[in-house]
Amino acid sequence: MFSFFKKKTGTLKTEEEISKPVLPDESADIADSPELSEQVAANIETSPTLAKPEEEKKQSWLSRLKAGLAKTSANLNIFGGTTIDEELFEELETALIVSDVGLPATEYLLDSLRKKVKEERLTHPAEIKTELAKLLTDLLIPLQKSLEIGRHTPLIVMMAGVNGAGKTTTIGKLAKHLQNNDQTVLLAAGDTFRAAAREQLAVWGDRNKITVIAQESGDPAAVAFDAVQSAKAKGINVVMVDTAGRLPTQLHLMEELRKVKRVIGKGMEEAPHEIILVIDGNTGQNALAQVKAFDEALGLTGLIVTKLDGTPKGGILAAIAKNHPVPVYFIGVGEKIDDLQPFVAEEFSNALLS
Repeated sequence: MFSFFKKKTGTLKTEEEISKPVLPDESADIADSPELSEQVAANIETSPTLAKPEEEKKQSWLSRLKAGLAKTSANLNIFGGTTIDEELFEELETALIVSDVGLPATEYLLDSLRKKVKEERLTHPAEIKTELAKLLTDLLIPLQKSLEIGRHTPLIVMMAGVNGAGKTTTIGKLAKHLQNNDQTVLLAAGDTFRAAAREQLAVWGDRNKITVIAQESGDPAAVAFDAVQSAKAKGINVVMVDTAGRLPTQLHLMEELRKVKRVIGKGMEEAPHEIILVIDGNTGQNALAQVKAFDEALGLTGLIVTKLDGTPKGGILAAIAKNHPVPVYFIGVGEKIDDLQPFVAEEFSNALLS
């Protein structure tokens, strides 16, 4: 689960694999080489320890995910009874709507559950909970997709989102993950309206030793164009273009985003290759409205859902899946770099209904 991206030209290394010792060639004749035999034996003896950090990180992430979705899980904690009746379904309907699953997805889940109860003769609420987790996973699986890198050099990624969604911080975290997977990165500070945004991106650049292209009060499209040209000249793998946060109802600002996209295309054919919207998981149904508006304006290729920690509205991913499905590349449950991880439908459903 900790291979953050799908790479067209090969399998990306996780942080653990980068520092993992290389074992001797197993095809060698170990019996004829006592020293080699001892070396292999030593590596075999320590191999469980090598696997432990990966397993520990996975368990740590699942624990943080479960804790982050605790408020939404509390809404859905209604399966403690002894019988399946209409009252239980009414409670579940309310719980799903309160969790921002949305009416279409709620109706789909309830209708499917009723069929399951009838077909499989379910009698205990705990069985409903198990079936709900399976149905929710099936609903969310179409959103589960890896961010593919290596298919273009440079790969141009345009990042969009409203102010406060965590866009700039997310760019910094992704840049670090990309570096850990042998990718060189260049950042473009396209949010020229807010000095704080440029400064924040510069801090991430300094921290990760990444070049940041910026202009004070400059044209965002010009900044993006310069970044693309610089990356092409230097052979950079990935360019991430930050853009100014704006509400989808601010039509003149949305038009500016379209301009940035067009200018990037002039800098490199078929670019931007990825247009990612960062949304705040706390905004519930408003997040769905953002997905629709930005997708219509730009043609989104993926989403990153941040700030799921502490929100009672974690069901919004189900609403997106049912109403306007756009792949979810990553979800975030905190401020640390490891708190941003690839979206896995089954993990999310199990955490939501834990």
